[in-house]
Amino acid sequence: MRTPSNEDTLLKRIARAFPASRSRAIALGIGDDAALLAPRPGRETILTCDWFLEGTHFLRDKHPARAVGWKCLARAMSDIAAMGGTPRCFLLSLALPPSHTGPWLTEFLDGLRRASRVYRCELAGGDTTRRSEILISITAVGDVAKRRALLRSGARPGDRIFVSGTLGEAERGLRHLRKMRGAVKSSDPLLRKHFYPEPRVALGQWLAGGRLATATMDLSDGLSSDLPRLCAASAVGARVDAVLLPLIPGAKKGEAMSLALDGGDDYELLFTVAPKNLHRIPDKFHKVCLHNIGVITREKEVRLHSEGESIRSLRRGGWDPFRN
Repeated sequence: MRTPSNEDTLLKRIARAFPASRSRAIALGIGDDAALLAPRPGRETILTCDWFLEGTHFLRDKHPARAVGWKCLARAMSDIAAMGGTPRCFLLSLALPPSHTGPWLTEFLDGLRRASRVYRCELAGGDTTRRSEILISITAVGDVAKRRALLRSGARPGDRIFVSGTLGEAERGLRHLRKMRGAVKSSDPLLRKHFYPEPRVALGQWLAGGRLATATMDLSDGLSSDLPRLCAASAVGARVDAVLLPLIPGAKKGEAMSLALDGGDDYELLFTVAPKNLHRIPDKFHKVCLHNIGVITREKEVRLHSEGESIRSLRRGGWDPFRN
């Protein structure tokens, strides 16, 4: 494939990959100085943005371009899921070296387009520039019914703590990827959750619609980092029962526990439920398991109870880009 000779050609390729739809989300899309979003009555707008950077979030020689395209949008969709919202549109800012404006870009756009279709979130515009490394920024827009948005700040003592899915699978996939030599197979089941996370948009909408969650956030940096953030926002503490954590089946217990507590990139939902609503939370939602892992406490400390051991403070070991 011939490498585009200028920015206009590159922008046309992106526009062709995302043909205008007939939905009412975008009143005016790609082609003008800015897009126009059509607001819906009785809804509040959700805004979120995410960097996806070569060397920090993906490796050029390891991560398939389709997986990069999927994941850069999926991460933003997880933020909307955590608010109980509906995705509407997104902006793409993309910096590329000339060497990656050919086949790599084609595959990247294919993965991005697939995520866009699955989560019904349209490309409304963005920006492109040239740079030696690949830099991607997604700004996503969603909406939610007025006064129904899920927040981090509503947990109360006595609420039960839930997580969706299995924790640690994405981090295990990253570790597996770093050990691999030669060509990477996207079909490798150990890499699935790391390459193609599935943000729990439908679960978030269900929790918001039924007023079931008192506080919610997505698990992007690991339970040991994200749960303290939810507790801080709600001015509460938490006690997690280690035996209730959804560990990776078949993994060694110590490794599985470490991955569940500290592994990032899972994009599952962490939420709290008042005792009166516990009977309304099923074991599974749309085939995704929901796990009751602990309780919110009055003491402003996050603690872990392990079988046969004393209760201890939960050390923050999840992802932190500024940690030395």
